[in-house]
This record gives sequence, structure tokens and C-alpha cells, in this order.
Amino acid sequence: MIQRLIISLIHIITNTFFRRIDVIGEENIPPDGPVIFAGNHPNALMDGWLLTARCGRWPVHFMANAKLWKYRLLGRMLNASGAVAVYRREEHDGDVDNSGAFDKLYEVIEAGDCMGIFPEGVSHTESQLSKLKTGTARIALSVAARGKVKVTIIPCELNYIHRHRFRSQVSIEFGEPIRIDDEWLADFAEDERDTVRQLTEHLADSMMAVTLNAPDWSTLRFVQAARRLYKPATANLSPGEYIELNRRFVEGYLSKKTEPEMLALRNNVDDYQTRLDALGLKDYQLRASVSVSKAFRRLMMRSISLMLLLPIAIPGVLLHLPVGWVAAYVGERFSYEQDDIATLKVFAAIVVLPLLYLLAAFLIGNHFGLAWAIIAVVGLTISFSASIWVIEAQATLLASMVSILRQTRLRAEIENLQARRLKLVEQVRQLVDRFADPGVPRLFSSQDFATTGVIQSDE
Repeated sequence: MIQRLIISLIHIITNTFFRRIDVIGEENIPPDGPVIFAGNHPNALMDGWLLTARCGRWPVHFMANAKLWKYRLLGRMLNASGAVAVYRREEHDGDVDNSGAFDKLYEVIEAGDCMGIFPEGVSHTESQLSKLKTGTARIALSVAARGKVKVTIIPCELNYIHRHRFRSQVSIEFGEPIRIDDEWLADFAEDERDTVRQLTEHLADSMMAVTLNAPDWSTLRFVQAARRLYKPATANLSPGEYIELNRRFVEGYLSKKTEPEMLALRNNVDDYQTRLDALGLKDYQLRASVSVSKAFRRLMMRSISLMLLLPIAIPGVLLHLPVGWVAAYVGERFSYEQDDIATLKVFAAIVVLPLLYLLAAFLIGNHFGLAWAIIAVVGLTISFSASIWVIEAQATLLASMVSILRQTRLRAEIENLQARRLKLVEQVRQLVDRFADPGVPRLFSSQDFATTGVIQSDE
């Protein structure tokens, strides 16, 4: 019962914090039997919550740093969710005893349940996968060697867009399963240490296959800008195809980064992106030349929709904005690293929001009775959903208005950038044609590229 409440809470948290969650590769997850989910770890506890909410299996038990149990509320939640406390050797001068933790892990897996493990060991903000610890491979092989169950490892990737920003986006990709079969077990029986190392390397390769790995954030920024220029304006891609295209661009750039043409492209793209940033523009705003009159008509329609919903949203906005401020302050003020900001924001909201609802229910119930208190709480919940939509709509509206003003005030600069964009589109596509592996199927056809980089719109 408690676990079902926790999974419901995790669904609410993830669906509220993120505006969009894309899941790729669900077909790779076995519908039953023990599974070890092995994922990258860029966003602290949020990674575990997302895997729990979207892997389609329950329960999912996670290994967690034992120091988290020092926080009473967090410790109780971890216990209720079935988390297993593990002591890190580097935090205790190598003097630790995790035998009890491993016994618990074996018990969970042999019961046919799922484990979630982050083989990198710690959450981090690097632009590429860190070196994997051997624990995941050792656990999988050791449990399978006991002969009670067959074990499957599912490599997975979490790719965040603005990881700690409320109402941002995230994608989760589940890769090809690694089954601990008789061949692995025979090798393990012959040489445990070498087999653990080999399986760890195999797992690292499998995780690399579903993870974007760039040597630094500036390279990843360049690659994504080049991918945007390459993609035909009229082509629609699935979330999985977007990730695959990003991955191909990263691999292609890294393999040819010393070529003179590639160096020239990076300089040109970086300069183009810098000019966009200086003008406060986005690349997609240069894809289409939209008339000011048409843009204003769109703004009017959005404004009318906003005004209709505003009366419902006002109570939610007034009540929940302080919660947002508190969560933002806690996330920024008490974060030790960038990877735990989202987690701290969520915990602050979990603490403050129920207190605020209880206070509102008490005040209303004290004056008007219990029935009105219940109605008020339900109404505030509905208003909260409406307030999220209104805040997002206001942000979009403001961005659209600023974009229109810039298009009218900076027309000459924008036309110059659009001309540069056309040349960059051609440059990127020529290099892709030159360097791409001919044996890899293309994501776009020649018809997709028939449209120019800037689309002219009707007046």
C-alpha cells in the first residue's frame, strides 16, 4: 500500500516537474523476470524517480548512498520505496562492510524484481559518461551464478534539456538487453575478476550506444547547432530519431574534428550561434520569414485563450508562486553541485505544498465547515494545473512579443543572419554527404532536402 502511494507520488512529481517526457526503447524491457536497469547519472535522485515512473516495471529497488539516511524524512521515503543503503569506500577510507546490502540485492533480484543501479557511482554534470564501477557486473554475475534466476541488464540513458528547470524536457532511452547467459557464467566460473571486467566494458559500450557523449559542453552545443542546421525544416522526427541524429553528429564530428573543413565549419557555426545569442534569437526563428501582421494575429488568439483561463488560474498562481520561490531558493542556496538542484527543489515543494494546503483547508474549514474545506483543496488542485498552463502560456506569449519587436527593429541584421544560415545549411549538408558512413541508412530522403533553409510565409 505504501509503495503504491509512493509510485503515485513519483508519477505526480515527474509529470509536474517536466513538461515533456519521451520514452524510447520500451520494447527492450522484459515484461517479467529480474532486471537490472543500468543508467547514466546526471540529475541526482531525479534519475531514479524518472526510471521508476517510466520503466513499466514495479517495484524498482535502487542502491543509494548510505549517507542519505542521515536525513530522517528522506530516509523514511527511501526505506518505503525499497532502496538499499550502500557505503562508498572512498568516503570511509576503504573500511566498509556492504555484505548486508549485497544480500538484500540478491534477495530482490531472486524474487524476480528489478534493480536500478547507476554504474558511474556518483551523480555528475559532465557532458559524457564517466568510467563505470564494476559493481553492476559483479552483482549480475554473482546472482546469476547462484542458479535461481536468469538476469538481464538494460542499459538506459537520461537526457535532460535544462535538468533543474521546472517544466523542462527529458528523454529516457532503454537500450538492447544484456542477458547473463551460460557463456557469461562459464567465463565467470573460470575467472571471476576478468569476467567482471569484460562485462563492465561491454556494459560501458552498451551505455555509450544510448548516451550522448561529447568531450565538453561547448562541443555538444556546436554539434546540436549543426544538427539543427542539417535537419530539413519540413521533416518530422520521433524522439528516438532526434537522439539518433544527435548521436551520429557527435560521433561524426569526433572522428573528423581535425579535418580543415570541419574546423572551418565549427568556427562558422560557433560565430553564427554567438550572433544569435547577442540578438536574443533562436535558430528556429530564422527558419521562416513570418509577416508581422500574421504574428500579431497569432498573439491575439493566444491572448484570448489566456484571458479565458486566467480567472481559474489566479488563485493557483497566488497560492503556488510562494512555493515556487521557496523551492527555487532552496535549490540554489543549498545545492553542493549542479546535479542536485532539481532534487532539492522537489523536496522543498513536497514539504511546503502540503503545509500550505493544510493551512488553507484549516482556515476555510474553521469559518465555513469541513465540506467547504474539501471543496477548496480540490479547487486549488485544479487551479494549480491551470496556473501551470497560464505561466507557460505567458512565457510563450512574452517570447513571441519580444521576437516580433526584434524582427521589426532588427530586420537588416536578421536578413543577414538568414543569408548566413542558408550558407551554413549547405556547408553542413555537404560535409555530411562527404563524411557519413555510406553503410548507415539516412534519416532523410532527397525530397526532404528540397526545401531551402528559410521558408517564406504568405502575408
